[in-house]
Amino acid sequence: VDLLGLVSSQSGGESGRPWGAPNAPCAPCSLADVMTLPNQSIDLMLAQMLQMEFDREFDTQLRREERKFNGDSKVSISFENYRKVHPYDDSDSSEDEVDWQDTRHDPYGPDKPVTTPRKGFTGKGKNITTKHDEDACGRKNTARMENFAPEVHIGDGIGMDLKLSNHVYNALKQHCYTEQRRSAKLHEKKEHSTAEQAVDPKTRLLMFKMVNAGILENINGCISTGKESVVFHADGGSLEDNPVPAECVLKVFKTTLNEFRNRDKYIKDDYRFKDRFSKLNPRKIIRMWAEKEMHNLSRMKKAGIPCPEVIILKKHILVMSFIGQDHVPAPKLKEVKLGTEDMMGAYYQVLNLMQQLYQECNLVHADLSEYNMLWHDGKVWLIDVSQSVEPTHPHGLEFLFRDCKNVSTFFQKAGVADVMNVYDLFNAVSGLQIKADNEADFIAQIESLEKMNEDHVQKHRKKTHTFEEGGGPPLPQDDD
Repeated sequence: VDLLGLVSSQSGGESGRPWGAPNAPCAPCSLADVMTLPNQSIDLMLAQMLQMEFDREFDTQLRREERKFNGDSKVSISFENYRKVHPYDDSDSSEDEVDWQDTRHDPYGPDKPVTTPRKGFTGKGKNITTKHDEDACGRKNTARMENFAPEVHIGDGIGMDLKLSNHVYNALKQHCYTEQRRSAKLHEKKEHSTAEQAVDPKTRLLMFKMVNAGILENINGCISTGKESVVFHADGGSLEDNPVPAECVLKVFKTTLNEFRNRDKYIKDDYRFKDRFSKLNPRKIIRMWAEKEMHNLSRMKKAGIPCPEVIILKKHILVMSFIGQDHVPAPKLKEVKLGTEDMMGAYYQVLNLMQQLYQECNLVHADLSEYNMLWHDGKVWLIDVSQSVEPTHPHGLEFLFRDCKNVSTFFQKAGVADVMNVYDLFNAVSGLQIKADNEADFIAQIESLEKMNEDHVQKHRKKTHTFEEGGGPPLPQDDD
């Protein structure tokens, strides 16, 4: 801005120029010299003009911010209080600009529908309108939509003269309640369930506590998942000044009950847990399931059977020794590629393990297959014994027959010569001498033995695990 020209033009100028022109060229001077001119009114006018331009730019930017903030929302926020009010602001506004509008007092804003007062009627005489009026009820139902949950989008129906019948309103209300309950159930399931390759917050807290207590150095990640549990690899620490193996596994039993629905039959008839089973809720049964595997593994370890060593049990988390090396788990017998001699050796190992498990540990694996046997250091290792039961279980011999069938089928397909059939394998493991021509007759005799043993147990009200010389289940005795 030519401030010097503006000042000098006050003394006169050419008629063709509104501010006139200087009579003689002026030497350039500084702004400080101009501000020291005697005419103070010119300084005030210049300051006001500059301030007006600044305020206009500020208000324009504020208007842009308001439009960006509100967007297409039905409810807008006004920045009116932050506007720079200036007496010259509206005098020079352009016609194509939208005038500033105070959205706090919008004359075109929608009004809420008028509803019937609490007394139940309006008007007098012939013009009386009760609360049962169809239009009044419709408007009242529309106003009640404001009480719906925030996640329910009701649109702009509140601002319209909309009349909802009782039938429609009740249907919407019921739908909202149903959705709220469904959402709550999904949240509950997510917060309190151990899903595949994931754990719920309570389980994570237990795992973190093990790390903080020094039992584990760190938890590395998931190495296996199944229908009943998720297995994590971890680095061992110490437990009460006793060293923990350098590599451990955390077997986290799933708290979801939908993947392994028939687990009850493995535990409710087990005399070791039968009295406690009926008094627990389903989620506490999961802890009992982990406890059951701990006891079975301890019994197997004492008999010298290759299996994981139990370190500690915390609710539904079982910490065991790691079968493998350098974070690489031992392969399952199904996955490993063995030669003919090694496969035959594995078969005789499995046969000895089944006999040892049945006769020395008094247990039936109940889920023995090539998926629950590991090959490590030239030996077969047994894992996943949470469902293992004693032969006195009402279905113990049936579980044993199923195990024998799985083992015989696998090694026959693997090409091992001289594999015993399922009937001979069952008799070799159990010590029984059941003779049958087909599977149906064989199972019928097994069920008969189980029924005789169950009647004997119920009659004497005590567990029966005293076997005959051959290792079979007890036969019914004469009444004393």
